[in-house]
Amino acid sequence: MKLSAYHPFRSAKAKEEYLALYDLQAQKWPIASESRMVETSYGQTFVRIGGAVGAQPLVLLPGNGANSLCWASDIEALSASYRTFALDCIYDIGRSVYTRPLKSPNDFVDWLDQTFTVPELGDHIHLMGISYGGWLTSQYALRFPNRLSKVVLVAPAATVLPISAGFTLRLLPCIVPYRPYVRMFLGWMFRDSASEAVDRFADETLLTQRCYLPRNFVLPTVLKDQELQNLKVPALFLVGENEKLYSAEKAVRRLNKVAPHVVTETIPRAGHDLIVVQAEMVNRKVLGFLKQA
Repeated sequence: MKLSAYHPFRSAKAKEEYLALYDLQAQKWPIASESRMVETSYGQTFVRIGGAVGAQPLVLLPGNGANSLCWASDIEALSASYRTFALDCIYDIGRSVYTRPLKSPNDFVDWLDQTFTVPELGDHIHLMGISYGGWLTSQYALRFPNRLSKVVLVAPAATVLPISAGFTLRLLPCIVPYRPYVRMFLGWMFRDSASEAVDRFADETLLTQRCYLPRNFVLPTVLKDQELQNLKVPALFLVGENEKLYSAEKAVRRLNKVAPHVVTETIPRAGHDLIVVQAEMVNRKVLGFLKQA
C-alpha cells in the first residue's frame, strides 16, 4: 500500500493536532517510563515500558479507540510488582503506525507475537487487555499458550457473549461526528464516570474521528464452548456490574458453567469504565490473581 508522510492521519495538520494532545496527556503518566518502537511485518508498534528491570513482564492492551495511556489510573500499582509494557496497538490510535492492514484475527495475533520479540519479554508473560484488547488477549492465549503465564480479560469485547443489540443501536449514530450523539452514547456507556471525564472523552473521540483515516475493523468474536474449555492459561475475567456490551451476570454465569477454571470477578459501581472508576479494586483483584501460586 502507498503511504503518505503523515499516514495514518488525514493530513499533516491532523497528525500534528492529534499528537499534540497525545503528548500533553503523556506528560501526566504517573511513573518513570521509557518508550520503544518495535518493528513488525505490519509496521511499527509503540511500547511504553515501566517498572523494575528484571521483574516479570506484564503486557497491557487497550480497548478500541484507546491507547497505552488508558492505563494511567492503574499503571503505578501494576508497575510496583511487574515490568509493564503498555502498547499503542498498531491497528488503533496513538504512536504506532501500520504499513499493511490487519484483516483477520490471525493477523492480530501474528502482529502481537511479533511485538513480543522485545528482548525483555521472553516467555512467561502476563497478558492483560480491556475490551477489544481483552478479546485479543483471549485469541493470543488460545494460539500461543506456551508464551504466557497468566491472562486477565477485563470486560472483553464479545469473547464470552455477543455484543447486545441495544449497545449497537446506541452506537450507530456516533458514526456521524456530531458531539451530542457521541456525548449521549458515552454518558450512557460510562454512567459511573464523572461528567467532566465523559465530556473529555467525547472531545477526544471527535478529535480522533477528525484526524485519522478510516481503518479496517475486525469484529471481535464469541468463543465457542470448546474454545473456552481449551483456554489452558490461568485466566481472570473482570467485569463491571453495569457493563453495557452485554449482561455481566449472564457472562459470569456462562463462564462458571462452561469454563469453571476461569476465575470470575464482578466489580460493583462500575461498567466499561471499571479500570478508572474502580482502579484500586481492579488492581487489587488483578495483583492478587497474578501473584497467586
